[in-house]
Amino acid sequence: MAVPGAPATGGLFESLRRLLSTTLGIARVRLELFGTELEAEKLRLFDSLWRAALGLLMIGVGLVLAAGFVLLLLQQAYRLAALGVMTLAFIGAGAWLLAQARAGLRASEGGPFALSLGELQRDLDGLRPVSAASRAPAPPPGPPPVP
Repeated sequence: MAVPGAPATGGLFESLRRLLSTTLGIARVRLELFGTELEAEKLRLFDSLWRAALGLLMIGVGLVLAAGFVLLLLQQAYRLAALGVMTLAFIGAGAWLLAQARAGLRASEGGPFALSLGELQRDLDGLRPVSAASRAPAPPPGPPPVP
């Protein structure tokens, strides 16, 4: 039988247990979000590096073709035109791929891990005490007024 006025220890421990459970749940969700963002950053970096390597290869092929173009300058007119077009196509494709790779390496808006940082900021905002001036009265229940 509980003594009137004595502290309820079972309620305190249960409250602490629920608080710990909630904290661990929030931490688990945040870690999962961080892992997902880390995986996305890894894939973005891999794709950009792949495009950069392919772009460098195409520019290299374009330079070899340009050298062949110069060497064949005095040969038949049709072969020369075809080689010139191929050279320009490889150099253009290589330059485009390098530009795409550079654009892919730029950090997205908000920087890497923006979602995780935003969620942590919302958590911090939720833990801060709310001042009486910032509390807005709740709207009355019911259908919205018709204009």
